[in-house]
Amino acid sequence: MTQPSPENSSSASPTTCLSDLLAIMSRLRGPDGCPWDREQTSQSLKPHLLEETYEVLEAIDAGKPSALKEELGDLLLQIMFHTQIASEHNQFSFNDVARGLAEKLIRRHPHVFQQTTDASPVPTAQDVSRQWDRLKQQEQATQPGPQSLLQGIPKIAPALQRAFQVQKRASRAGFDWETIEPALEKFKEELNELYAAAAESIPSSSEGTLRPENPTVQNTIEEELGDVFFALVNVSRFLRVNPEEALRRATNKFISRFHFVESQAALEGKDLRDYTLPQLDKWWDAAKHLERQAPQTSESIKGATT
Repeated sequence: MTQPSPENSSSASPTTCLSDLLAIMSRLRGPDGCPWDREQTSQSLKPHLLEETYEVLEAIDAGKPSALKEELGDLLLQIMFHTQIASEHNQFSFNDVARGLAEKLIRRHPHVFQQTTDASPVPTAQDVSRQWDRLKQQEQATQPGPQSLLQGIPKIAPALQRAFQVQKRASRAGFDWETIEPALEKFKEELNELYAAAAESIPSSSEGTLRPENPTVQNTIEEELGDVFFALVNVSRFLRVNPEEALRRATNKFISRFHFVESQAALEGKDLRDYTLPQLDKWWDAAKHLERQAPQTSESIKGATT
């Protein structure tokens, strides 16, 4: 294989670049390739695929095109890896994956690629989503076994995101409230049930500790807490807020403020444990004040450690 020339890579055609990548991956997995690469399987690569996906999301949030370009390359490497392994077992190739995707995109966008005089109009993105679901359901109907509108949502997906997708699909099928008010009432109902279940573990006095764990009570609390999360996800859907993204941003905000508190303690040469909670709360409030002054730095407050 001729090694690609770096100085010519920017002017190379997409086909040439893709061919080079496929050849490189084949070489790495070959007898004279890299021992680590040869040892990998689709199962062993799962953590790397997830890690690279998260790094792509971080690059998007950072707003740095150069970082996004690099992380997308790392994610593409994982796709190359899996297709190369499958090709070695005569299962499918990268070309099969690309061809299948192209055919699906054309099939699921008849309003773009198969325009006819009797075609149903799809003027909005919501219409397109409904059409996509309908066509997908038609394709699934040709497959053996029971069919469901909720089919295909990965069980391994993050719980909040999975709940969000389940509720979106159910809503498209008409299984939904018309307004947000019933969703809010359902959330309140589930929260009250959680309070009632948790009361079994919360002492009536101010002992400061929970009662000894009771497996039956803990299972009930877990179930009620799950119902609270699920109901809250439904509220977020009515508010057009992705719950996974909202929680991610809230977590980042907490981390940024916590870093600020740590930095203030470090300036005094002390550990956080040397302060009372009211003292730490003052720095926490100061971090919130800085965020209000400069909203654009809310995820990285000046003075915070990294």
